[in-house]
Amino acid sequence: MTAQTEHRPLRRAIATAAILTLAISLAATACSAADGGRPTSRVPVPATIDIPAGPFLAGSDRSEREAAYRLDRAAYGHDVTRRQGWYESEREIAPIDLPAYAIATTPVTNAEYAPFVAETGHPAPDVGGAEWAGYGLVHPYERTRRHAWQAGEPPAERGEHPVVLVSQADAVAYAAWLSERTGGHWRLPTELEWEKAARGTDGHRFPWGDDWAADRLNSADAGPFDTVPVGRHPDGASPFGLLDAAGQVFEWTATPAGPSRFLVKGGSWDDRGCGVCRPAARHGRPAGLKHILIGFRLVRDPA
Repeated sequence: MTAQTEHRPLRRAIATAAILTLAISLAATACSAADGGRPTSRVPVPATIDIPAGPFLAGSDRSEREAAYRLDRAAYGHDVTRRQGWYESEREIAPIDLPAYAIATTPVTNAEYAPFVAETGHPAPDVGGAEWAGYGLVHPYERTRRHAWQAGEPPAERGEHPVVLVSQADAVAYAAWLSERTGGHWRLPTELEWEKAARGTDGHRFPWGDDWAADRLNSADAGPFDTVPVGRHPDGASPFGLLDAAGQVFEWTATPAGPSRFLVKGGSWDDRGCGVCRPAARHGRPAGLKHILIGFRLVRDPA
């Protein structure tokens, strides 16, 4: 029996507890003081996991990056990611010390994002055909329509799917609104905060351990080639209980990746392999990009 197998019941118990907390959060509404003690009205608050202060192993070594390239080749039948050096910008593995914080158990959902749009008049998640064409992405514009909101409302039957077609600024605006309405301090995670929550302290290559397992995440290996309701892969939980940290959607962070660019983490539903789904993997995207593969989750700072 491997160490990974021995720890599977504990990991499943942590994930189950996280899902129960998530379900309670989705069913409840916040009534905390947001303005001089005035209660908020019907604001869904993301369920969170407390991440304790202390060090964790961040980044990757040559062995992990080579293994990621091999996974990609096996999945795609070519070496494009190796030739383009996709994983060469990862930080060298080393311990990093972080203070305590709480992070959302799953990415923000359409249902959680909807009150923000309704109350503020912020543009609903969508993208125009010309703008999409200007991104130069491989996905046809027609594929964005299943994710686009209509008349300020999320697509039918997708309330518990991750919200996508949101820019980095949209995510920041939602965090500011949630902070004002709940009295907490919500924000996007830094790359390192996201990575610690996603892999635990011991430098695991994937949230669940070191071995690739296509049945533990929503990727194109075994998934529907689409988003799915959050929390559907409890066996893919991180040691802390974070869900959907690999696959499902890439997630915006607060860490810059160059002028007007920010790092995204986690991989997505259209990736295979899945070298890019490792917590150590990183790449930058334009801050204004509204992509069907990118969503976000939030961090809440201690009071």
